[in-house]
Amino acid sequence: MNHAEAAVAFNRDENRVDWHDETLWFVRSKRDRAAQTLPEWEQLREAASQIKNHVLSNMHDLLTQFEQNALANGITVHWAADAAEHNAIVHKILVDNGVNRMVKSKSMLTEECHLNPYLTERGIEVIDSDLGERIVQMRNEPPSHIVMPAIHLKRADVGDTFHKHLGTEAGATDPQYLTEAARQHLRDTFLTRRVALTGVNFAIAETGGFVVCTNEGNADMGVHLADVHIACMGFEKIIPRAEHLSVFLRLLARSATGQPITTFSSHFHKPRRGYGRRGDGRRGDGRPGQQMHIVIVDNGRSRQLGRPEFRNSLKCIRCAACLNTCPVYRRSGGHSYHSAIAGPIGSILAPNIDMKQNADLPFASTLCGSCSNVCPVKIDIHEQLYKWRQVLMQEGYGPTAKTVSMRAMAGVLESPRLYRLAGKVGRGVLRFAPVLAENNLNPWYQHRDMPEAPGESFREWYVKRVMSDER
Repeated sequence: MNHAEAAVAFNRDENRVDWHDETLWFVRSKRDRAAQTLPEWEQLREAASQIKNHVLSNMHDLLTQFEQNALANGITVHWAADAAEHNAIVHKILVDNGVNRMVKSKSMLTEECHLNPYLTERGIEVIDSDLGERIVQMRNEPPSHIVMPAIHLKRADVGDTFHKHLGTEAGATDPQYLTEAARQHLRDTFLTRRVALTGVNFAIAETGGFVVCTNEGNADMGVHLADVHIACMGFEKIIPRAEHLSVFLRLLARSATGQPITTFSSHFHKPRRGYGRRGDGRRGDGRPGQQMHIVIVDNGRSRQLGRPEFRNSLKCIRCAACLNTCPVYRRSGGHSYHSAIAGPIGSILAPNIDMKQNADLPFASTLCGSCSNVCPVKIDIHEQLYKWRQVLMQEGYGPTAKTVSMRAMAGVLESPRLYRLAGKVGRGVLRFAPVLAENNLNPWYQHRDMPEAPGESFREWYVKRVMSDER
């Protein structure tokens, strides 16, 4: 089902659409107020954009530097060319450690690679520990938003889900009660899993360390109690130096949810050392230390980096500001985008992974430019969406009906005689046989009122006026 068809299904519930629209706009408004508290906001955006420009131009050197420093810190570094290789690496780490259960914090990269179903098919139980992710996991749904995965659900939906899976009271909607139920449910998961997987928000080439940002502390809970920490990152998450972190951390939370800072910004530099007591009573080496693995994934990013008109999309820091402001996303829902990352930025990234399957997404935009205006790293999102449309049509991935109609329109516009004739036919249809245009076969009419047909064309009106003036 393409975006337009999925959006029609979402739009059948008008009250939910209005609620979804207002909820996302509330978050967008919080972002505006947070940004206005910083007089240097635009300077921060420019600094972030320039740092990312440097990263895109020096990607190889920065990744090599990061690998060397990470290895020196005792981290095992893996490289994955695509999603299949990423999934196989994670699976091998689990098998090598004799583990068939894992706790995972939010990682859009693992959604992109479809890691959960891959591991489930191989007998591995994966529990997502981010509350929103856990809710949609229970419902067997993908996240609908990259920062707020369950934003499409109301409290009653969450209450029903918890009643079904956690045995809470039927009809419960109290946030504190539901949160406590989730906390008790996840606590056992944290205490019993030997492997924890996290995403990566920023990897620092200078130190070989990385930063994971969460609002719930779930990544910390999983990692600190586990014997093995696996961190998965797309290679564009690299930044040159630790001093650059402050620029991005100030932008990230304000752009995402309007917060001054993410509640937990956890820095990981090396595996935890062994602890406990040895046989001779000395502390620190009585139990094996923690393993730390980082999986650096390409999965089409090199291809995107090689496209000059689309490489800026790799600047994205996954704040979702473009989703929250997008009038199409707010009114069509995240699941209508049928890709791991929904909304405007996802509509740029998805065709790079699979041009045929995601050819509809760049057309899910009004090109109003609101996404570009709020982007904290100044990605020209709406311009890239427009360019993708041109590329997709030239490559033959446009809808057949649109391709045929555009060719017909080009023929009409190239011929003044045909143009005048088409105008007369169109005005005649609207005036004398409106049913030919006002029917459900016309997608334009399904959501709009057809305009009243003028009695004459602009050219006819202009010619009459000139002739009248000459007399």
